[in-house]
Amino acid sequence: MSWGIVAAGCVVALGGLLQGLIGFGLALIAVPLIALLDPTLLPVPVLIVAIAHASMSLAREFSHVDWHGVGWAMLGRLPGTLIGIWVVDALDPKGFGLVVGGSVLGCVLLSITTWRPRPRPKSLVTAGFASGSFGTATSVGGPMVALLYQNQTGPQVRATLAAFFVLGSGASVIGLLAAGQVTAHRLWTGVALIPFLVAGFLLSGPLRRKVDAGGIRTPMLIVAGASAVVLIVRSALL
Repeated sequence: MSWGIVAAGCVVALGGLLQGLIGFGLALIAVPLIALLDPTLLPVPVLIVAIAHASMSLAREFSHVDWHGVGWAMLGRLPGTLIGIWVVDALDPKGFGLVVGGSVLGCVLLSITTWRPRPRPKSLVTAGFASGSFGTATSVGGPMVALLYQNQTGPQVRATLAAFFVLGSGASVIGLLAAGQVTAHRLWTGVALIPFLVAGFLLSGPLRRKVDAGGIRTPMLIVAGASAVVLIVRSALL
């Protein structure tokens, strides 16, 4: 195992801890480092570890899933995935990343001031579409749906996002596979990162109640805003 994989694995473990606490954030931690190590690997390894993490989260808090919301979000995610595949093949990732980061940051600022989002069918379809396109192209798709659940309980946020990520990230990987974007090297990199991910996920278990007790909205907005800033900076440096 190379030192690059070990370094990426340590960061993925931290991302797994963060996502285990608030329901998303793995990509915020993992994408910048993997982009530095080898930008051609993205987005496949991050999508693979996202599926693994979401599967564990779903098993842990399955009873809290808002399946109605997941269904509406997936209705938007599937066509959004096709847009994301097209972006990977055809568009400048710098410009697209700036648009994604700016959109997420704008939503966070609106949430802090006047916007009070609710997970309703129309907003879920829209967020699912954005998550499908952004997540498939850049690996950062969690904040779009997470912002709609910012006023819900911690267990419902984590479980619902986990169910959405299992289905959505799985659809993204299948789409990228059909488009010839899933190589053996990218696949192996994702699989090699899973043991580190499991370590971070297990560490999040006993810490969840402390986060839930303080309310999950503020940590969610902080992570969503940070993910937007990271994406903007990374895209600007491409």
